[in-house]
Amino acid sequence: MKLTPEQQAMLNGEKGETMAKVVKTLVMYGDTFGAERMVPISSKYGHTVISFGLKVMKPVYDLYQEIIDAGLVSGQKFTADPKPLDKHVPSSLIEDLVFKKFMYTYQDSYEQQLRELGITSDDDYTCTCYLDQVGNKPGKGEVLSWAESSAVVYANSVLGARCNRNSGMIELMGSIAGFVPEFGLLLDENRKATWIVELKCSKKPDAQLLGSAIGMKVMEEVPYVKGLDKWLGTTLDEEACTYLKDFGAATASNGAVGLYHIENLTPEAVEQGESIIAEGAKTYVIDDAELERVKANYPVIWKNPDAEPQLCFVGCPHMTLRQLIDWTTAVGTELNKNGLKKVTVPTVFTASTPVIKEFEKTPYYKQLKRQGIILSYICPLMYMNNPLCKKKAVITSSNKLRTYTSARYYTEAEILHTIKMKTFKGRVVVPGTCTAEALVSHGGFNTLASYQMGMMFGDKQMKCGDQNNADIYKKPMIGKALCLPMTIGSTTGGMVL
Repeated sequence: MKLTPEQQAMLNGEKGETMAKVVKTLVMYGDTFGAERMVPISSKYGHTVISFGLKVMKPVYDLYQEIIDAGLVSGQKFTADPKPLDKHVPSSLIEDLVFKKFMYTYQDSYEQQLRELGITSDDDYTCTCYLDQVGNKPGKGEVLSWAESSAVVYANSVLGARCNRNSGMIELMGSIAGFVPEFGLLLDENRKATWIVELKCSKKPDAQLLGSAIGMKVMEEVPYVKGLDKWLGTTLDEEACTYLKDFGAATASNGAVGLYHIENLTPEAVEQGESIIAEGAKTYVIDDAELERVKANYPVIWKNPDAEPQLCFVGCPHMTLRQLIDWTTAVGTELNKNGLKKVTVPTVFTASTPVIKEFEKTPYYKQLKRQGIILSYICPLMYMNNPLCKKKAVITSSNKLRTYTSARYYTEAEILHTIKMKTFKGRVVVPGTCTAEALVSHGGFNTLASYQMGMMFGDKQMKCGDQNNADIYKKPMIGKALCLPMTIGSTTGGMVL
């Protein structure tokens, strides 16, 4: 690799031993991929994929501490991927114990390291750093040092920036040194499409499903998609960008796509047309049947494949402001159709803190709260990495989350149908028919704790006294049809019934 005199001096230790190690790492990285030179990073901000203080990654934090001790703060401010923990997201006591005592034991100290290294703000933990509310939106042609796969593919494809699918740590070293090796998607010849994807669907395909199909087919190559502009139009407006955010995340996680072109829509496809397609490009035709085939072949790794969903995640990658509004409206419509006020499956919407703050200013925020949906900045993937989560029947609209965890993929329409289902399945003990308003407990129903206040203090409405049951605590139980998965607590509960 040919280095400039300044870069060579850094490698020789002119700026200290630690900086020399950083540059040597970048040189070895570039040599591995045949890079001939380094190129300056031209974006205003960097982004790091490592946002979690995972116990097993202590060597990473030791290395970062060495960088901090040497005074090598990042040459550019940076944002980071989402945090792994949020007390508002449903979890059991034992799951919390695993999270805090065995998994993310370095979370607080690592967040302090990120402050010292140069994170832009304590609010800027998100995989969608490029959204306007966050502000880390690179310009066309700018060279980046990022690693988060969903952000890299969005920056390359939708924004026209230039970035390779770097690894964690490497991306921060690029920001510290101020340059990265030139190879892969930084070069014009490697941005040409080697696959033509022809869409022949009867309706707008689900973004996460279409991205999954393409990612698994082309793997790390560059696809040129024809026919999607029929539904997305020819302008990169909010709706189109939101669709491409989720589409790209699926191509990058179900395959290894770092760049795609959408005919008549994305910057390089608009500028270069079909000339951006490489000679000898292969063709992949996608119709309704192909998408159904792809979806049907996803493995279901729940212990009980027929289990009722216990938790739902929407927002991997993080949701946009428009998505929060649209989903809140859609959920409200479905609940009203079925005479319900709240979702029947615990549901978590995830978005960046800046987006959440904007959403809280809208009337939709109170509507979402009334629907019983939890709004969080969490990374669902980091939550699902808890081994105890494998015992949960978790559903998601994210093909990225499905790929890395035991969560089961549902289309957006299937999610909306499932989280408002009114059917309660049980075993008949005494047959008969009665009608009553349902009172639903998603967790175990502690019979003694729930009825204790009514029995001991004569509460005629029989309000639930179990403070650990967020679903029904303080709600009147008299005259209600109790829907619960099991009873828990003292065996005195049998006498109560």
